[in-house]
Amino acid sequence: MEKMLKVAILDMNAGKPNQGMRCIIDIVSDYCCDVEFTVFDVRTKNEIPGLNFDIYISSGGPGNPLEGDGIWDKAWYDLVDALWSYNNTPSNRIKKHVFFICHSFQMACNHFELGTITRRKSTSFGVMPIHKTDEGFEDILYRNLPDPHYAVDSRDYQLVQPDLDVFAQHGAKILALEKIRTHVEYERAIMAVRFSPEMVGTQYHPEADPEGMKIHFEKEENRNTVINNFSIEKYVNMMESLDDKDKITLTHTTILPSFLDNAICTIRSQSHKKVEVL
Repeated sequence: MEKMLKVAILDMNAGKPNQGMRCIIDIVSDYCCDVEFTVFDVRTKNEIPGLNFDIYISSGGPGNPLEGDGIWDKAWYDLVDALWSYNNTPSNRIKKHVFFICHSFQMACNHFELGTITRRKSTSFGVMPIHKTDEGFEDILYRNLPDPHYAVDSRDYQLVQPDLDVFAQHGAKILALEKIRTHVEYERAIMAVRFSPEMVGTQYHPEADPEGMKIHFEKEENRNTVINNFSIEKYVNMMESLDDKDKITLTHTTILPSFLDNAICTIRSQSHKKVEVL
């Protein structure tokens, strides 16, 4: 019988109510025959996993990705550096796999100096089209998705002005860009990056499911917040998009599951090769 792999889920929500953690846990729980998971409350309790896990998923969260309290953020960056160093040590045959979501994605991109993190002119919110780059068409997470595909986007910050020299140095690739906006001159934000064969992240929320989104936004307080901050049209369009199985349902069942499938398969393969060498 195969050994259970260990997944660390890093909760970056700073104690704020959210649907993202439920969705992440639901997806990981579908792999209960292969993995067991532990949740770490990074920003509220300063909990951080060690290197004794096989797979790491770092969630989205509120606030400015360039700011921290000097404790939880330093510990988080130290972990990212440790994981990067571990994977780049040739003697470590079995690599660690990492997925960064939204806030975590912005922090990772800033940490690796891949581009500029800026505050948007206005909040991007709703079910948005995501366009694949040439690299995205070939990537294992994206190859089975149409172009564009759709995902839940909720952000005040963005990654723009990529430093392509740094991308090349790291071997990183831009996998996706935000929607095409012909009516404005703003640069399109980067929506997904593969940092390395084992590390990848998205600006949007691939974990979001329509059921949870509906429950959340049908509540009067949340419905009114969307209508007051955006418009009734935005609210109606978003709710209608949740019923379209070719939109966030497809993304929900593709991105993170593909990441987990690949991570589990790769780790198992590396483990068997190690046994054969011994």
